[in-house]
Amino acid sequence: MQSVKLTIAYDGTAYAGFQRQPNAVTVQERLEEALRAVTGEPDLRIASAAGRTDAGVHARGQVVHVRTQSTNIPIDRWPAAVNSRLPDDIAVVGAALVPPEFHARYWAREKRYRYTFHISPYPSPLTRLYAYHWHRPVDVAAMRRAAELLVGRHDFAAFRATGGSARTTVRTITRLTLTQDGPLLYLDVTADGFLYNMVRIIAGTLLEVGAARRTLAEVRKALETGERRYAGRTLPPHGLCLEEVIYGDGPGRPPWLAQDADDEESSS
Repeated sequence: MQSVKLTIAYDGTAYAGFQRQPNAVTVQERLEEALRAVTGEPDLRIASAAGRTDAGVHARGQVVHVRTQSTNIPIDRWPAAVNSRLPDDIAVVGAALVPPEFHARYWAREKRYRYTFHISPYPSPLTRLYAYHWHRPVDVAAMRRAAELLVGRHDFAAFRATGGSARTTVRTITRLTLTQDGPLLYLDVTADGFLYNMVRIIAGTLLEVGAARRTLAEVRKALETGERRYAGRTLPPHGLCLEEVIYGDGPGRPPWLAQDADDEESSS
């Protein structure tokens, strides 16, 4: 038996999220089908995943780990072998052998998500599945000032949608940046964990600040009071992408967070 860590990229448009569901097609289902075909193990299941992205959310750096008896595939051949059995909108982009005790979620120290805005008077057919279109100019400098308020360890209760199962709403954002590339505006958020819809609510809050529909004082009040009404709306999932999961050499989540079912993408 060996433990294999796989890095996965996928376009989430056609799927009801990452996690297996009884009445819908998910990324996990397609990935497990491919893994079973490659290994010849009919009962093989993904042992753990770093995140459980919701319907329509994408990933460049999702991480899963599997325990397998298949030792005839060299580790550097795993991506090609599994990809030969996957649909075109899912791909294994990396593979590594890991210790038996490895856990894709509990060993993660941080995750980085990106929310992409398309700021233009007119929509683009080429970005419609991967960026949220906003038709008016925004004050990016004001958005950055609001973003600075969110960096650090805070209670993000106001930035959580109903339905999440996290036991604590305290999280630490270590980096929050806004980068422009022509009409595209990228919001990158790195943190030790995320609440249900947290990044999408942060994106909605900053966009409203940039559009002069919400003030910095309201953002401060959202942090201070935990009241949802002071934060912005939840933006659609298609602009969100799990970019990277950051690991160390062992369990990386603080004890108070390690067992928390957080993840901004999923309420389950």
